[in-house]
Amino acid sequence: MSAIDGTNIVVGITGGIAAYKSVELTRRLRDAGADVRVVVTPAGKAFITPLTLQATSGNPVHDSLLDASAEAGMGHIELARWADQIIVAPASADFIARLATGLADTLLSTLCLASEAPITIAPAMNHVMWEKTATQRNVDTLRTWNVTVLDPGTGPQACGEVGPGRMQEPEVIIEHLEQSRSPGSLDGVQVMVTAGPTWEALDPVRALTNHSSGKMGYAVATAARLAGASVTLISGPTALTPPVGVQVENVVSAQEMLVAVELKIDSTDILICAAAVADYRPAESMPQKIKKDAYEMTIKLVRNPDILASMAARPSPPFIVGFAAETERAIDNARDKLKRKNVDLMVANLVEGKDKPFGSDQNALILVDRDTETDLGQDTKVKLAANLIDQIAKRFYAKDPAEST
Repeated sequence: MSAIDGTNIVVGITGGIAAYKSVELTRRLRDAGADVRVVVTPAGKAFITPLTLQATSGNPVHDSLLDASAEAGMGHIELARWADQIIVAPASADFIARLATGLADTLLSTLCLASEAPITIAPAMNHVMWEKTATQRNVDTLRTWNVTVLDPGTGPQACGEVGPGRMQEPEVIIEHLEQSRSPGSLDGVQVMVTAGPTWEALDPVRALTNHSSGKMGYAVATAARLAGASVTLISGPTALTPPVGVQVENVVSAQEMLVAVELKIDSTDILICAAAVADYRPAESMPQKIKKDAYEMTIKLVRNPDILASMAARPSPPFIVGFAAETERAIDNARDKLKRKNVDLMVANLVEGKDKPFGSDQNALILVDRDTETDLGQDTKVKLAANLIDQIAKRFYAKDPAEST
């Protein structure tokens, strides 16, 4: 029996020559036991007729947001509640942009906004369109909203060119949907992630901080949740939107972050310290704004608590992963930090040079343990986070096989 047997699946079809593959997709989904409802955009109907899709899905096709008969019963809300899964295949560059900006001007985009069901998109477009910065930014935005993106394949395209942009084949899409209905790699695991910078107050106006945006930590928290974990995110000050499905606790200083971590550490299976915690804080924070009276000013600093080391020193610590932002000798420094603080894994990234990761959507990571290194390469922080969580899960279960049973 297929994992999607008895599942309610909405198949969304947008404008693109790959729409012909959606006929095979709906037929295969139905053969696997799924109940399939098709929603096609106006542009999608230029490539495939509703009558064909009705024949393969076994249900009437929905194609208009302003269909008076459907809207009398709030058709888009009914579909949104009905769906267990939503797959948009093909997903055009136009639809991806609309979804990423929250537009609700078609039945399909409105349905996606109104539904709490998992959403998967299978992009299909010219390779130049796929590789454009705007398209990649929109795709990364959707990933941060827990939309699964099945990256297009590479090969000959209808336009005569060759490159990435071919919609994944129906069997690949169905395999993904079946896997998504199965338990994730961290299903039932309690994960805590720290992210962002800390602010150490000089006075009510000024603070000592760093360049961390929090994007990497937020991406890791999202990836852990998508892997099935129950995730708590302890976040320093950022301008980021809280990840969907993640419990977020906001803190400001290193001392506040330590308290927040300590309160939840006993129920945590995996601790991932991605925050850029200030090493020092002012010995005294002035109650009023410091005036610019003197030509020079000396500020006395004291050490902040070492959250990573203090959690690792507990009698029964969780599986602990640290981050090491380095300007030189990243692997050597990361391994030294791992041994000194007695943690399980260290994630090294070089923050010097023209491709500095602070504030960027890109990063380059190397996973370091006591004996080996695993180069995760350079990619978007969202993709790196997914790869990182997969690596952490494997090592977590290898350390304590009982957790995987």
